[in-house]
Amino acid sequence: MKSRTLIIAEAGVNHNGRMDLAQKMVDAAREAGADIVKFQTAVPEKLISRYAAKADYQRKNTGTDESQLDMVRKLMLKFEDFVSLKRYCEQKGITFLSTPFDLSSIDFLEELGCDMWKIPSGEITNLPYLLRIARTGKRIVMSTGMATLEEIGEALAVLKENGAGPAALLHCNTEYPTPVKDVNLRAMLTLRDTFHCEVGYSDHTLGIEVPIAATALGATIIEKHFTLDRGMEGPDHKASLEPKELAAMVRGIRNVELALGSGIKEPSESERKNVPVARKSIVALTDIRKGDVLTERNITTKRPGSGISPMRWFEVLGTKAVRDFCEDELITL
Repeated sequence: MKSRTLIIAEAGVNHNGRMDLAQKMVDAAREAGADIVKFQTAVPEKLISRYAAKADYQRKNTGTDESQLDMVRKLMLKFEDFVSLKRYCEQKGITFLSTPFDLSSIDFLEELGCDMWKIPSGEITNLPYLLRIARTGKRIVMSTGMATLEEIGEALAVLKENGAGPAALLHCNTEYPTPVKDVNLRAMLTLRDTFHCEVGYSDHTLGIEVPIAATALGATIIEKHFTLDRGMEGPDHKASLEPKELAAMVRGIRNVELALGSGIKEPSESERKNVPVARKSIVALTDIRKGDVLTERNITTKRPGSGISPMRWFEVLGTKAVRDFCEDELITL
C-alpha cells in the first residue's frame, strides 16, 4: 500500500520580504492541510552576481528591468526572521523547512535545527554546495529541473560518498508556469527505476491536476508553490496556488491515496451487499412441474444473484426439477 504523501507547501519568497505575510502563509499552509511549509533562505550577494540577468518569467511577472540581485534583495527575509518563523511554525503545528541557496545559509539552517534539506534544481551542479549539505548527514529531497540523468547521478554520488542521509528525487520543470505539454510526468518513474530511490514531483503548472496525477503515478512527495494572492507583485505569485486551491489540492491528493488502496483485487466491504442485486441466478423461464427436465427452453438467468450461479449452467442442464417452479422463481437442485 502506498505510503502517505508528504505535501510541501512552497511559500518560497511569496511573502515579498514581509514577516507578517510569511506568518499568514504559515497559517494558510496549516489550514490547507500541508505537512510542511517551505521558504527560501539566501544572502543575496552570495547567491547572485551583479551581472546575473532575470529569467524571462521573472521579467514578465515583475514588469521591471531591475537586476536579479536587486529583485532578490527585496524578497529575502533575514536570518533572524527565520528563527522567529520556525518558532511560529512549531506553535502552529506545521513543519518548517527552508531551501538554502548559498553556503552561509546552509550553515545557518543547520544551526537552526532543520532535520532535512531541500536542494533546489539550480544547485544540482554546485559541488561545494552539495558537499556542505552532504556532510551534515541529514535526509535530502532534491529537485531535478533542467538536469540530465548523468548530472543527477553525479550529484547523488557526491552526496552518498560524503555522508548524506537518504535522498529522494523530485521530478521538476523550472519554467514558471510550466506548460502542461512539458511536464513529462513519466520521467518521475524513470528517476525511480534508474536510481532506485524515493521519488516525487515539484510542480510549477497552473492548477492542481498535475500534482494529483503525480500522486496516482506513485509520487511520495509533492511540492507546490502557493501565495496569499496571485495578484501580488513578485516573480512567483502568478504560477502559485491561492489558499483555497492549495486546500483543494491537498484534499485531492488525500483522496487519491485512499483510492489507490492495497492493490488486492477483492470485493470491498461497501460493495459486497450489491452482489445479490447486480448478479444473476438460474431461474425458471416458464412454469416447470416437478420431474421436468431442465433445458434451455425452460430455464434462464435473471437477477437476483442469491440463487444458483449461472457459472453452474451446464451442471443444471439435463437435471430434473426437484419440485414445481413458477416463472422467474429461483431454481434449486
